[in-house]
Amino acid sequence: MRHSIHRSAAAWAAALILLALSPAVSPLPGAPRAGAAPAVAVPPGLDAAVARIMKAFEVPGLALAVVKDGRVVWAKGYGVRRLGDPAPVDARTLFGIASNTKVFTATALGLLVEEGKLAWDAPVVDYLPWFMMYDAYVTREITVRDLLVHRSGLGLGAGDLLWWPESTYDRRDVARRLRYIKPATSFRSAYAYDNVLYLVAGEVIQAVSGRTWEDFVAERILKRIGMTGSNVRHSAAGDAGNVAAPHARVEGAVRPVAPFTSDNTNPAGGINSGAEDMARWMLVRLNRGKLADGTALYSERTARQIETPVTIVPNPAPAAELAALRSNFSAYALGLGVRDYRGQRVLSHTGGLPGYVSQVTLLPERNLGIAVLTNAESTEAFAALTWQIIDHDLGAPPTDWTAAYLKLKARQDAETAAALGRSSSARNASSRPSLPLAGYAGTYTDAWYGDVVLAEENGHLVMRFTRTAALVGDLEHWQYDTFIARWRDRELRADAYVSFALDPDGSIGRIRMEAVSPETDFSYDFQDLDLRPAGKARR
Repeated sequence: MRHSIHRSAAAWAAALILLALSPAVSPLPGAPRAGAAPAVAVPPGLDAAVARIMKAFEVPGLALAVVKDGRVVWAKGYGVRRLGDPAPVDARTLFGIASNTKVFTATALGLLVEEGKLAWDAPVVDYLPWFMMYDAYVTREITVRDLLVHRSGLGLGAGDLLWWPESTYDRRDVARRLRYIKPATSFRSAYAYDNVLYLVAGEVIQAVSGRTWEDFVAERILKRIGMTGSNVRHSAAGDAGNVAAPHARVEGAVRPVAPFTSDNTNPAGGINSGAEDMARWMLVRLNRGKLADGTALYSERTARQIETPVTIVPNPAPAAELAALRSNFSAYALGLGVRDYRGQRVLSHTGGLPGYVSQVTLLPERNLGIAVLTNAESTEAFAALTWQIIDHDLGAPPTDWTAAYLKLKARQDAETAAALGRSSSARNASSRPSLPLAGYAGTYTDAWYGDVVLAEENGHLVMRFTRTAALVGDLEHWQYDTFIARWRDRELRADAYVSFALDPDGSIGRIRMEAVSPETDFSYDFQDLDLRPAGKARR
């Protein structure tokens, strides 16, 4: 799960960063003690490197875990849980790990395969007879494995508006409505990242085990590993205690934002964890499922299934600033990305929610694992830190990853501004709508989402998504029969064009939508909506 990664443009005061960067030390065996020199598995001056990265990319709080050769060599917190509050991040502070949850779901399915309760390549309908995709062939053929590898034919982020922002649909409702989403490609022909099929995987776990995804993962995985501080619900991000508050850039300033608290998609991204617990998780994964006491959480066979590439991922050359990241292949396994770097196999995944982004990276042949958790929305921060640690372990030529990502970020910000500028300059501001505002009002229906209501209120149009309380926007005329929905909740950062098409009789035939900014997160899949006046026949 990835959401709203908006890059920042202004720097914080250096004094705030330096004040916040007193590290909290983990008591895990093998972790550094206060005042101890950094272990050989991490670069010298790591604390200073973290401070530089956090300042450069405006990250309030960060947790870092590094494991190497079967031991924890680093588990620390840096910065603050919440801007304006001195409470520090420590090694137990919880962050939403978002899509780094996906491999936990794959692991849970692996446990059920080991018990003979399901098969990776059995059709989903064997376990969920009610489940349907748009195409009858896909419904019949889609397997448990297919739920995890982003090759179903759904488009990027398709169906995410059913649960994001928080909706009144429950988990079963979301799964059932997938039958109305038209595929973007043929089955198993292309990679397109999705979240909703991990929700379906959670339903499979419940159907087969008789336990909810939350109970199964908490008891069968977290408890056995000893991840006692972690939890399995998005909603727990709003709890009091040692929890990092999410932060994002909203209308020019980085500030705390409301956590995402809907539990519909916990199987895709619901786990909250900290440095200590993520270190424990990485040790188990690098040890092929073996726990600290020598028993097995899962078998070598399951480890191989989870790590084996299934879907080829497009692998373009990296941006010039990141030339050292050029790879020979990129693929997706079961809840994991797989690629190469300097001759090494790399297993990795990122995660993103409003105000949280993270990355977990394993180099199995180096017996190295790195987890970076942040309460900000800078993917550049976790990437710069991860590659710096990997390069040190490999003895690679040094790259100033912080400088490289800063340069890339500046260029991308400029490209976004230029794109918005081109849209504005192409606008015919003197054009007028074809109809009086009342002519656009009414209830519009999309086959997979449901109803959207437009009403004239106080001389302007207001759009309301009936299943999503946060999606209430004032429509501002853009040009001709296109408006912009300015969402009243400015934390959404997802304003959208709303374009009306008229039928020959002058009535509204349909509405299409698309995001205004190229930086809008893909989970706002407005472009997939085909809104028609309620009761009007589709053609």
